[in-house]
Amino acid sequence: MNRKLIIVGAIAILAFGATYVFLRAPNAAPSPSAEAPKVDVEQVLVAGQDLPMGTVVNEGGIAWHPWPKADVNELMITNSAKPDALKDVEGSMTRMPFLRGEPIRRDKLVTAGPGGFISAILPSGKRAVAIKTDNNGDSTAGGFILPNDRVDVVRLARDEESTKARGVEVMAAQPILANVRVLAIGPNTEEQNGKKVVTGANATLELDPEQVNLIILAQGAGNSNLHLVLRSLVDSGGPPQTVVSADSALTVVRYGAPQQAAR
Repeated sequence: MNRKLIIVGAIAILAFGATYVFLRAPNAAPSPSAEAPKVDVEQVLVAGQDLPMGTVVNEGGIAWHPWPKADVNELMITNSAKPDALKDVEGSMTRMPFLRGEPIRRDKLVTAGPGGFISAILPSGKRAVAIKTDNNGDSTAGGFILPNDRVDVVRLARDEESTKARGVEVMAAQPILANVRVLAIGPNTEEQNGKKVVTGANATLELDPEQVNLIILAQGAGNSNLHLVLRSLVDSGGPPQTVVSADSALTVVRYGAPQQAAR
């Protein structure tokens, strides 16, 4: 009987010892099959810092950065395809802003030529035209319109027929263009008595040739002025639109008499 107790006790001691050793042992290393799969990467040219629109790219503003090869598209600049890209891109101008770490894309760069900034960022087939706005920003959403924003152009003019019929001045608002891109906006300065003073402001818009004719005609009408209406970013998708039809007319006052001036 004592012998059986001794055997049972020995077995219990061995089981306890094995459990203790197992619990104290370090965790087993994960099997190679549990490791994350290796991702193929490509060196892609990215912005080394925030690059606003119109920035001249220099070597300190761009850098190579590893990028998943599966996510590389044809517009990105890769080291394997263009190892000298740092030198080639240097001196280009950004047509759109880049955030730090964002891949540099060819379609967002333009080679700066002998012309100015506006001509460098202007897409083919488009024209830049400046319209006058007031000095206090009342014609430009209180001064909060910035380059690359989208706006509607509204013409405010005196309604000659209603004014004559009612005997009081009647003003009418007429939308002309919608979803137009603003290229630049800023004050006009003139030199008076040897000092530069602010005499007003202008906004430079990106338009097609027909829209340019319309906006110049509307701005030249003696009884009207143009206002910019800032659009929400959500409503800024798509191309610009001409709201006034080609067959419509603008009223121009000459020598106090209203006349219709076809576009």
